[in-house]
Amino acid sequence: MRTLQYLSILTLLLLTGCHPSATKDTAGALPVRVDVDTAARRADIFIGGQPFTSFLYTDTLAALTKPVLWPVISAAGDTLTRGFPLHPVPGERTDHPHHIGIWFTYGNVNHIDFWGNSPAMPDSLRDRLGWIRNVKILEAAGGDSVGTLVYEASWQDFRGRPMLQEHTVLTFRGDRHDRFVERTTTLTALDDTIVFHDTKEGMMAIRVSHPLELPSDKPSTFTDEHGNVTIVGGARDTIANGDYLTSRGITGKDAWGKRAEWVCLHGKVNGQEESITIFDHPGNPGHPTYWHARGYGLFSVNPLGQKTFSKGKEELNLTLAPGESVTFRYGMLFHSGPVSKEMLDQYYQQYITP
Repeated sequence: MRTLQYLSILTLLLLTGCHPSATKDTAGALPVRVDVDTAARRADIFIGGQPFTSFLYTDTLAALTKPVLWPVISAAGDTLTRGFPLHPVPGERTDHPHHIGIWFTYGNVNHIDFWGNSPAMPDSLRDRLGWIRNVKILEAAGGDSVGTLVYEASWQDFRGRPMLQEHTVLTFRGDRHDRFVERTTTLTALDDTIVFHDTKEGMMAIRVSHPLELPSDKPSTFTDEHGNVTIVGGARDTIANGDYLTSRGITGKDAWGKRAEWVCLHGKVNGQEESITIFDHPGNPGHPTYWHARGYGLFSVNPLGQKTFSKGKEELNLTLAPGESVTFRYGMLFHSGPVSKEMLDQYYQQYITP
C-alpha cells in the first residue's frame, strides 16, 4: 500500500508539472538495497545503486548514544548532514556533539535526558542521562521500489535499567530527484509509568551540513534541560544559505516554536538546489506539531514540548502507564531541485492519504 502511495506521488507531480523526471507508468522509481553488516553494527541503504544513508547502531562508539541515520546523501550526490563528530569537515560547526545525522530521542523522560547525552556532558550529570541500546534488526529487505528496515531498541537510564521498548519501521524510496524516508516508531512503557515532560529538546531531528544553515552574523546562546549553556557563534559567510518554509507560510528563523503540518529547509549545496522536508502525520500526538527548527543547523519536529513553545499557555506531559504504547509517524523528503509550497502541499496530501 505504501509503495503504491509513493508511486501515486510521482504520477501526481508529473501531471502538475512539478517533477519532470516522473512518468505515468511510474518508471522513475529506483530499486532500493539494504545491506546489513552485523559485525560492524550498521546497515547501508542504496537507492538506484548509489549510497543514500547508513543506519548506525553500535553500543561501543562513545559518540553514539542512540541509533542514527548518517550520513544522508541526496539524489544529486550532495551530503546533507553535518560530519561532526563522526567525520568532521573543515569549516563546519562543532557545537552540540549529540546532533548526529537523523535521530529520534527526547530530553525529559521521567527526568532522564535521552537527547543531550554525549561524551561532552560532565560526569556530574551522568545520573541524569539515558542511552538507547541493545538494537536488534528484525527485518532488512530491498526491492524494486522500496526498502525496509525494522528494529527494536531499549531506552535505558544511567544504571542500564530499561524504561521504554522501541519498535521502529523505516522505509526508503527514491527516484532521479528524490529520496524519501518514512519512520514509524512505537514506544512502550515497561515497569513504570512514563512521563514525557514538556521540553524543547526533542524529538525526531536532523543536523544539516553547513550550506543549509541559515546565514547569521550574530552569536546565539542556548540553554538545555540541565542549565548547560552553548554559544553558537555567528559568522556571515558565503556558504550558509538555507531558509525555512512552513505549511503555514512562515519563513526563516520564525519557523521555530510554531505549529505546522510540514516544514521545509532549503538552500544550495555545491550549487545544487537541495531541500529537506519533514511531514507530520495527523495521527501523531500533538498534531499539528511544534518545530524545534534552529538557524544553526538543527532541524527537529517536536510534538511534546508544548509548554516551552506556547510560553506556558499549553502543556501536554504525555503519560504512559506500564504496558501502554504511543506511536509517532513522520515522513522525510530529500529533494534535489526547486521546491514550492504548492508542490510540498501536494506531497503532504499524498503522504497522509490512506
